[in-house]
Amino acid sequence: MEMIDNVALVKGAAFIAVGSIGPAIGQGMIGKQACESVGKYPESASKIQMTMMIALGAVESSAVYCFIIAIMTLLKV
Repeated sequence: MEMIDNVALVKGAAFIAVGSIGPAIGQGMIGKQACESVGKYPESASKIQMTMMIALGAVESSAVYCFIIAIMTLLKV
């Protein structure tokens, strides 16, 4: 019985790890491009910042879904 719990724990940890890699890379790329754009066009900084925040929210949603799946796996729902 304990072996099954350990397997679920490892699966949950793997889901969290794998689901965190993509959004982390995506957020880094979004931030990099936003900084470059503000450097080139400082007069558009507020518009760039708003667009960046919306994009970060979209990318972050995939990490939240992954976290929910990992919690469900851990709790065996």
